[in-house]
Amino acid sequence: MSPLMLSVVLALASAVAYAAAAIVQERVAASATGPRYAPLRSPAWWGSVLLNGVGATLHVAALAYGPLSLVQPLGALTIVFALPMAALFVGRRAGRRAWRGALMATVGLAGLLSLTSGDEAGSLADGERWLLVGAAFGAVAVLFTAARLVGRSVLRSIVLAAAAGVSFGIASVLTKAVAEEWTPRSPLAEWTGLLVLSVFAVTGLLLSQASYRGAGLAAPLATVTVVNPVVAAAVGLTLFGESFRYGAAGTVAALICGTVAAAGLVQLTLDRMTAAPDSLTVSSAPMESSFPASEGDSPRAEVGQRVDVGAVPGTRPNLEVEVRSRAVAGRS
Repeated sequence: MSPLMLSVVLALASAVAYAAAAIVQERVAASATGPRYAPLRSPAWWGSVLLNGVGATLHVAALAYGPLSLVQPLGALTIVFALPMAALFVGRRAGRRAWRGALMATVGLAGLLSLTSGDEAGSLADGERWLLVGAAFGAVAVLFTAARLVGRSVLRSIVLAAAAGVSFGIASVLTKAVAEEWTPRSPLAEWTGLLVLSVFAVTGLLLSQASYRGAGLAAPLATVTVVNPVVAAAVGLTLFGESFRYGAAGTVAALICGTVAAAGLVQLTLDRMTAAPDSLTVSSAPMESSFPASEGDSPRAEVGQRVDVGAVPGTRPNLEVEVRSRAVAGRS
């Protein structure tokens, strides 16, 4: 196998690992009743952390065998892999709008990354690095505060995912800066940079975990997938001296690609907001359950109790309401 083909295989495997990690994180967020940001007692969550580590390792290995212009766009396939994997393994199917939004986000991001050139990249001075760190922490804090103030759970999740993308993007930038400054003669000289990038990486992981609660899989994952490299590319263009290929034409094409990616995110957000609003309060008429309670069952909803469920489009003669893991069937 040629080095280029090996790089492609590793990049695709990395995207699959990231997609699997996102699916596990979303399932943990949907079922957990404990901490929103760090469900430390959940083995599944630790499995998602391991999958993220595998994805990062495979991505670095792919960069060792292939050019950045090839590996980075392939990483944008994470959201495309995640949707069919979620349908196959957890039975969560995406609608047409979600697929359209995912493909638009992926194509736009892949085009944007393929137009970015790092051939003339410079390095960060200490002052620029700490200015970048301060600005990044400020941006994450603003997004986190905004998420706390947003009422709708879907929008709150998107804002948290954007904050996670900023954290991951800055962690990538600092990884590049530390790697360029590191020397075998003084391996601990960059310990402060390693500490800061670790903080950003952990912050991104915790924020991304929280973003999956109440918003499903596609919209938060696409937001993180797009914001992460866009932030890294923006820093590279402004501080590292990178540029777009093909001059002015490349810049125009990059703006178009960015617009397409943003439109894809809007599609995914609208899909989730129309498919599953925060809650719809349904007051049921007194009814008798058709299923006797088995020994050891968790408590069922009381007759006439107000239950929060997702929106049910149209008029249905029969209505099934899922309360946690139990289904209560009623006839309207």
